[in-house]
Amino acid sequence: MQTRHLNPARLPRGTRVGSWCVVERRGLGAYGAVYRAVGAEAGSRPVALKVALHPRDDRFAREVELLSRIRHPNVPRLVDHGVWQQPEGPSYPYLTMELVEGASLYDWALEQRPTSRQVLHVLASLAGALAATHAAGGVHRDVKGDNVLVSDADGRVFLTDFGSGHYIGAATLTWHPLPPGTPPYRSPEAWRSVKLPFRDSAVPYAPGPADDVFALGVTAFRLVTDEYPYGLDPMDPSARFKHGEGAAAPSPRALNSRCHEALSELTSRMLSASPEARGTARELAEALEQAAREVGPEADVPLFVREAPRPVATQAALPHAVHRETPHPRRSWLTAAGLGGALALGIGWMLSAHPNEEAEKEHASATDDTKDGGTVAVGDTALTAPVSSTRVPSVWSTISEDQPPRLVPGQIRQDAIGRCPRSLVPINGGCWKRLAVDAKECPDGDIVYKGVCYTAAFPPARPPTSSPAEQSDGNTP
Repeated sequence: MQTRHLNPARLPRGTRVGSWCVVERRGLGAYGAVYRAVGAEAGSRPVALKVALHPRDDRFAREVELLSRIRHPNVPRLVDHGVWQQPEGPSYPYLTMELVEGASLYDWALEQRPTSRQVLHVLASLAGALAATHAAGGVHRDVKGDNVLVSDADGRVFLTDFGSGHYIGAATLTWHPLPPGTPPYRSPEAWRSVKLPFRDSAVPYAPGPADDVFALGVTAFRLVTDEYPYGLDPMDPSARFKHGEGAAAPSPRALNSRCHEALSELTSRMLSASPEARGTARELAEALEQAAREVGPEADVPLFVREAPRPVATQAALPHAVHRETPHPRRSWLTAAGLGGALALGIGWMLSAHPNEEAEKEHASATDDTKDGGTVAVGDTALTAPVSSTRVPSVWSTISEDQPPRLVPGQIRQDAIGRCPRSLVPINGGCWKRLAVDAKECPDGDIVYKGVCYTAAFPPARPPTSSPAEQSDGNTP
């Protein structure tokens, strides 16, 4: 009798992975699924269990090694790691981490309306986490607000999603001109390294600590102004190069007068075109913490105010950053489920001359991951718990729309003129099969788009032409 193997993306409640027992799924990305899990001992604290979707995925080994080197109160603690072996089936790497229950940084700001002093403390903690990462020989490579969680329990911030990270001595898993990351958060020197047209022989750009510092500056700028610096539009490919053209570092205070001068100056420092002018993460952590202690009472004014709704015709005349009235949903585990394994939004169009699976995923992500300029790693930010539906009036804008579904590895893609094989539906560059079920009954793992349930369409299975190890190496970006 043939053994039925479990799909790591859909592990039922009670599944044992190592010494951990699955409670519920919290998120699903292109390379990993995230579950809430508990240990075998009664009363053990729940953890975040991340299981690879592909056997022998080298990303997990690299993430485990990097996290094992970092000891910092603002980085989730690595608890365990191993290989989940099914009877007579493939083996999948997994890791467990400290479970952080809370909101993403930007959603926290929407609800709490922080002051300049509070933001200085938050940024100091994040800079400290980066300093610990850099001291361990690593770089995060995808610092941004949606990769930061604020704990509901004590308000502590956590830098998460180290699945995009790298460390000295680690094997290179990608050979694109730009490594994993989110375009609006890339440093000027990263963009300056790009030479068009791309060539296979080009040496990939190697991000360093200064790139993480710049990304923290973009995060700070967005946190204070609700805008990207340099007028960057995450949906406009050409705009992603503007901050590589020698523009002066922008001032948050010029857009939001409620921002304290000390916070504005330190944010501008992190956004300097010169890597040396930004300073190290350790220097910035000390400067931010010192500023938080020394600023006067004017730093205790909320960065945003709430005003009564006004007619649409008068909205444009209101001061910047204080007139947003649209409620913004708080982050939950479901909104984080679209985590894509360190995809780089927007460089798919530049790689069209040399198509490959990861470039196609990057291109696909450009249309459906705009909240924070792109997607992230295997899924630490999916570790938030469901939260109360109680909302407070928001001061930031949000766009509520039915986002097109993300492509998945191996899915049938549309042809050159946008067609799919008969009976399949073309959506967002991929081919989907419409399921004859009510949207409310759409199976777990499938998607609902515009009120219709779809499942990804895959080509017929073909016999392997190489060993499993060779296949894994060839598909590991």
